[in-house]
Amino acid sequence: MLPDIENKVIMQDIDAILLDDFANPTRKELAFAKIVDKYKQRLYWHIRRMVVSHDDADDILQEAFMKAWKYLDHFRRDCALYTWLYRIATNCCLTFLASKKKKMQLLQNVVEGYLENTVKSSENFDGNKLEWKLQLAIQSLPEKQKAVFNLRYYDEMPYEQMSEVFGTSVGALKASYHHAAKKIEEYILQH
Repeated sequence: MLPDIENKVIMQDIDAILLDDFANPTRKELAFAKIVDKYKQRLYWHIRRMVVSHDDADDILQEAFMKAWKYLDHFRRDCALYTWLYRIATNCCLTFLASKKKKMQLLQNVVEGYLENTVKSSENFDGNKLEWKLQLAIQSLPEKQKAVFNLRYYDEMPYEQMSEVFGTSVGALKASYHHAAKKIEEYILQH
């Protein structure tokens, strides 16, 4: 077997063991703690790239894991555990962003200004680098395109797995990523 394939099989086996342990009432909490420990960093950065703010990312991560705890007994195992967790985290992000826009009742340019200022003030981004422009460009994307771009560009998630996360066809995701990349390119060239 190829090393990447072996690693994927091992990871799926570990997830299967954790899920079996979660089904056992005496091991449920420990199994879930191990799931959280295994996926919290990857999910945090996925969420953080969507919402930018560390505090918001922490809150959304906690919400995503609370939902996972609530529904993990009903997980059918027809996709990978981390794909299921990414779907929950992505949906939490999209709900948060939609709620934030609605609550603030701001015009689109004010929202963009808020996101731009958040990126500029973040200590993780240096305004003198291309990464800063890239983050500003990403924040200007519609939420779903932002999520697709982040999963593909940063997490290098295959389109087939993204299809499971979004419940969308591979072709639609490729088109969404292509449009997002073009918008980002145009943004960077104009700014």
